[in-house]
Amino acid sequence: MASHEQYYVPAQSKWPIIATLGLLTTVYGLGTWFNDLKADRADSHGPLILLVGALLVVYMLFGWFAIVIKESRSGLYSAQMDRSFRWGMSWFIFSEVMFFAAFFGALFYVRYWAGPWLGGEGAKGVSNMLWPAFENTWPLLNNPDPKLFPAPSGVIDPWKLPLINTILLVSSSFTLTFAHHALRKAKRAPLKLWLGLTVLLGLGFLVLQIEEYIHAYQELGLTLGSGIYGATFFMLTGFHGAHVTFGVIMLSVMLMRILRGHFQPDQHFGFEAASWYWHFVDVVWICLFVFVYVL
Repeated sequence: MASHEQYYVPAQSKWPIIATLGLLTTVYGLGTWFNDLKADRADSHGPLILLVGALLVVYMLFGWFAIVIKESRSGLYSAQMDRSFRWGMSWFIFSEVMFFAAFFGALFYVRYWAGPWLGGEGAKGVSNMLWPAFENTWPLLNNPDPKLFPAPSGVIDPWKLPLINTILLVSSSFTLTFAHHALRKAKRAPLKLWLGLTVLLGLGFLVLQIEEYIHAYQELGLTLGSGIYGATFFMLTGFHGAHVTFGVIMLSVMLMRILRGHFQPDQHFGFEAASWYWHFVDVVWICLFVFVYVL
């Protein structure tokens, strides 16, 4: 570890303010976009606002972490700071677990409680009086109010693009683990090879997910506005895709740092943090594949 044994207090920074503005703009743009979709507005400014917010967040991430990298390589961090980074990343991933747990909870609630109740089943089956002709099935291809929420004509076949994406992401966890072992053994050539392959697998996943979304919207009528199934499907897979995008960016930065000679076998928490995040994203996808696509 670095010889700087006192807890390092950084100078005042603009990055927290930029992070706040970027996140606020991103969420506002996303909310505007979704509301305009509900109102069937084709001239929505939501996507543009969302893009501006996302660019601000990316700018903040690159700028802020560039300072962290400079401070680390200058020997300003101690063992205590290393522990702080580890705890911070651990709590961040825990918050991400809770984030996805909320959306999975919504999926299970609709599938196992609200849907059957509206179909006349269970303790609250009297809810069926709202739409007497509604019969509950899952995936929900017969919405209670088809005029307001047109149902999709079908769902994504899990054994085509989703299966390929599962293979890609699971494989990327293995290649990333191989890269981590190479870093610990100071084998730079295999490290670059395995990490580069991990980034390519992540990019391949994103390309196939875009293709899947195009198929869903254009051929199946499966959209955010096609009822609760479409909403939960795109919220879960869309947010996961956003996490994969950030993960690819993080691993690409790690690859660039490695090409510049950064990291040592006994000091490479930046690489470890990106690895933790990527493995978390992979686990979430496996849950998505099972509970959203297959079951």
